[in-house]
Amino acid sequence: MPELTILGLESSCDDTAAAVLRGQEILSSVVLGQNELHAAFGGVVPEIAARAHAEKLDLAIEQALVQAGVPVTELDAIAVTAGPGLIGGVLSGVMMAKGIAAATGKPLIGVNHLAGHALTPRLTDGLAFPYLMLLVSGGHCQFLIVRGPQDFKRLGGTIDDAPGEAFDKTARLLGLPQPGGPSVEEAATSGDEKRFRFPRPLLDREGCDLSFSGLKTALLRMRDKLIEEQGGLHRQDVADLCAGFQAAVRDVLAEKTRRALRVYLEENPGEPALAVAGGVAANTALRGALEALCEEHGVTFTAPPLRLCTDNAAMIAYAGGELLAAGEVSDMTLAARPRWPLDTAAAPLLGSGKKGAKA
Repeated sequence: MPELTILGLESSCDDTAAAVLRGQEILSSVVLGQNELHAAFGGVVPEIAARAHAEKLDLAIEQALVQAGVPVTELDAIAVTAGPGLIGGVLSGVMMAKGIAAATGKPLIGVNHLAGHALTPRLTDGLAFPYLMLLVSGGHCQFLIVRGPQDFKRLGGTIDDAPGEAFDKTARLLGLPQPGGPSVEEAATSGDEKRFRFPRPLLDREGCDLSFSGLKTALLRMRDKLIEEQGGLHRQDVADLCAGFQAAVRDVLAEKTRRALRVYLEENPGEPALAVAGGVAANTALRGALEALCEEHGVTFTAPPLRLCTDNAAMIAYAGGELLAAGEVSDMTLAARPRWPLDTAAAPLLGSGKKGAKA
């Protein structure tokens, strides 16, 4: 990629982010979280998130430009998440990016949020195409063969809850703080993963599709059974439930990754690699299982730093740079999209409505 200086904006969920990237160097990355705004509701409230984005985007951009030491006039392009995501937040980012592009005359680039995650290993590790990507986060879970900045083949994904969503719901069921992933992982460290035997959904089916909704339901029933028998939950009960749940998620993702690797390796990539990104990629149990799997198959394993696994604008700026280098530029008709599958040739995982495929 040429040494372009790009401002990236990200506002697809509950993090308001801005970053300045020059080539593959992150000059600044600002992420303004909203955890305190949603804590009382046990999850992200779209209307609250949208208002917070509208209030914080200009502050995040100002901080990013100041930290980078780059005036807006020296930018080469503006890249922005144009979907998929909570439509109010996505719209806030798109309108802000349009305003900056119109005022400065700089190119505007609409970026698929999922492509931002999928291309992050090229920013951090310079991975060569094609590589296998496990995108595993609060809202998404997909296996993708990444062949180019706009060339993705989906091998499978979740047909219901994403793993991060399942972790959040599990934490809520057990009275643990949000976000649920870190809370469940911490509780699991003192738990016995073999005390409760939770199902491993869809392992009896061929392919790489996943399901986590039934796993969450099984945990709910076990929790209710313990409460009925004991009159409540003990601390060790919570730890053991978390450990058992985490082990089930780990085992399912590891086996499905094994299947995805078999398909990917049939392409005979010159430098085979598995990359994992998304907030759940921070889970140490999952990372350990995937690293062992890669070592078994002689495949390079890479996971970006945590700050680049979760939602951020540096990945959007980088993906925008890849698109710009390929001659892809948006115009003022760029629309915010709640749905935007990466592999448009694949059948919808979650069905399709008037606004298109959900994933």
